[in-house]
Amino acid sequence: MSNPILSAGTPAPRLSGTDQNGNALAINDFAGKKLVIFFYPQDDTPTCTKEACNLRDNYGALRAAGYEVIGVSPDSEKSHKKFIDKFQLPFPLISDVDRKWIDAFGVWGEKQMYGKTYMGLHRSTFLIDEQGTIARVIDKVKSADHAAQILAGG
Repeated sequence: MSNPILSAGTPAPRLSGTDQNGNALAINDFAGKKLVIFFYPQDDTPTCTKEACNLRDNYGALRAAGYEVIGVSPDSEKSHKKFIDKFQLPFPLISDVDRKWIDAFGVWGEKQMYGKTYMGLHRSTFLIDEQGTIARVIDKVKSADHAAQILAGG
């Protein structure tokens, strides 16, 4: 069972992981910057692709608003690399096969589809401020319009 989802006002966990190229990437690397961490269930699936491409298409606006962006899913580095190459995603994707990030942020839990209950990743986005505190949590992600949700604030 996972931890409860982290909430606004909570310090972001001090985690590190590896991106699609096997490079180390840590939340601390973004100290002094605003950071978007979006958790999504699986590379190259329709809804996840819609979300990632919406963030790609609005990446300039997100950067202009001062945000850095990273994605996290339980997929492998190889899967992330293929996903990035296929859709020209401009941000790194963390491979969280051991669910260290997923569990720390509390986004793993019970889900339901077609009347079946199972455990899985809840699509969620965390906005982290320059001091490393979670400023906002978006737990009802609109995949096709996610950048607008982030930029809308509040």
